[in-house]
Amino acid sequence: MNKSEIEDITNQSGLSVEINNFNNFYSKIADVKSQIGKQVFGQENTIDLCLCAILAGAHALLIGMPGLAKTSLVAAISQSLGQDFKRIQFTPDLMPNDILGSEILDTDKDGNRNFRFVKGPIFTQILMADEINRASPKTQSALLEAMQEGRVTIAGNSMELPKPFHVLATQNPIEHEGAYPLPEAQLDRFLLQIDVPYPDEATERKILIETTKAIENHISEPLAQNDLIEIQKIVRDLPISERLLETTIALVRNLRPETSNIDFVKENVEWGPGPRAGQALILASKARAFLRGRTAPTLADLQFVAYSALCHRISLKWGARNSGKDLNDLISDIFDKFGA
Repeated sequence: MNKSEIEDITNQSGLSVEINNFNNFYSKIADVKSQIGKQVFGQENTIDLCLCAILAGAHALLIGMPGLAKTSLVAAISQSLGQDFKRIQFTPDLMPNDILGSEILDTDKDGNRNFRFVKGPIFTQILMADEINRASPKTQSALLEAMQEGRVTIAGNSMELPKPFHVLATQNPIEHEGAYPLPEAQLDRFLLQIDVPYPDEATERKILIETTKAIENHISEPLAQNDLIEIQKIVRDLPISERLLETTIALVRNLRPETSNIDFVKENVEWGPGPRAGQALILASKARAFLRGRTAPTLADLQFVAYSALCHRISLKWGARNSGKDLNDLISDIFDKFGA
């Protein structure tokens, strides 16, 4: 899609965001990206995908080997966006109250005894759930209501979480002993699953040099807190073309064995993505377009986010996995078929 086509879509949709306002916020988010890049090297796609999830008002699951700066990345994103940040180290003995908070019996100066609620670390704007699969399913489930509704219920009382609220969780792909795989219902709450790769040789050289000398704080001027909420509104207001919508629907429906026209999917996919996958594709595409300074997403934006939006919402049967076919190949093949 060329620039004139994007402008046509924008004009036809009655986009409520003035172009000057758009450019102002785009300039701010470009500065945020630059500041994050000074702390986390060689992970441009990973940074883009994390920001896509946040600008879309959603959550992300980062999967990668130990030592790939996942924690540093989340901390740098939080600081650059000017958001409150807390980290929870998930362990097998972690309890739901350790996340949500608890009521304690307190005595005031007059000797009266009353219950007082002490907020847990979930009452923040960006929550890092480190090694989320190390906690029991009971503890993992404590995040479900928070991720979906933006609130928690404790002792029968519903409490709103700060806005915006985002969970950036990490997971170690080789840690299986004492780990609990996330249930599909919780995986579906994550807009994107982001695979964090090893750095290339040049980047690894830079990492070794930069991280073994005096440490400097590169965050010069974080984004104002209210700016992030305004950017999230702009992202949702971006229009989409009919072609991008049709490609999204084709992707989602042809990855389900029940509705697919592709024999491999019918025979080898155990279960496919639901409607939330289509929502994730469109929202993430809009956020990617904003990160590139475009006022409407293109098929290139959709292709960039497709794997991260779909991979955790599809399960291949054992025979397909054993044959060497992976989800990346499958999603790419279907995108080439319907997005060309």
